[in-house]
Amino acid sequence: MRVVDLFAGAGGLSLGFSKSDFEVVAAYDFWNLAVECYQKNFNHPVFEFNLMDVPKAVDHISQWKPDMIIGGPPCQDFSDAGKRTEGHRASLTMSFANIISSIRPKWFVMENVGPAMKSSAFTGAQKIFKKAGYGLSNKVLNASLCGVPQKRRRFFCVGLLGARDNFLDSIIEEGLSKEPMTVRDYIGKEFGIKYYYRHPRNYNRRGIFSIDEPAPTVRGVNRPVPKGYPGHHGDPVRVSSKIRALTTLERARLQTFPEKFIWVGSKTNLEQMIGNAVPVKLAEFVARSIKTYSDNGCCEKVV
Repeated sequence: MRVVDLFAGAGGLSLGFSKSDFEVVAAYDFWNLAVECYQKNFNHPVFEFNLMDVPKAVDHISQWKPDMIIGGPPCQDFSDAGKRTEGHRASLTMSFANIISSIRPKWFVMENVGPAMKSSAFTGAQKIFKKAGYGLSNKVLNASLCGVPQKRRRFFCVGLLGARDNFLDSIIEEGLSKEPMTVRDYIGKEFGIKYYYRHPRNYNRRGIFSIDEPAPTVRGVNRPVPKGYPGHHGDPVRVSSKIRALTTLERARLQTFPEKFIWVGSKTNLEQMIGNAVPVKLAEFVARSIKTYSDNGCCEKVV
């Protein structure tokens, strides 16, 4: 299948689908640094493009004749971090839906944070998808059960023209691991540590984690251990000079980007880019589920 990636960022979705034998032919994002980073790692074209302009976007994307459009509209307005409000970026979910309904690829995949599933923006997008003739499988996935050493929960809406709703659910559920993946499961001794610090949003939450458990969600900020960290009853060890925060590149590894992936930008920009990314192995899990469905001859129209 020919795939176009919208709101591509650094390319987590693109890389995961590419690794599952999908042909990603083009990508789009409006952040120039993300576009530059993407260019360093993929051979197909990526465009710095404002996808809010739906008619122009539809005209430009249509030239690639995509069988599938994938994408993660910016999610900060739906995030678990801070207030759960819907701001102006939530309208990009509607832009994505309108692009899909205009081009009508056979498949689409939309990714976002878990709370987005209950947002008014997604309710509106879902109406657009249904009116365009798509069956929808909506799932919130725990990344640690999908090959990612991280307790990241992400919402996926997978659409297929003419299918029944929930068409992919059983394949996704059958593919989930029985046990969550730990950091040690994924990287072994690569980091050279047993424990590390991840700055909590407040000191009512723990800040020290073991590599023998899934990592907490990789966010867009990364801070060193503050001098005033009081410790937490949930910390597996007490804070000491041996405990450090993970490096930027180590956090990229928790997002399951390969070691040879080329990153471009300042540390602050990279932390944001990495925190916003779809984990590669999570994208690969979703792509494999779609491939299994397709290979089993399940793609005939059923409504």
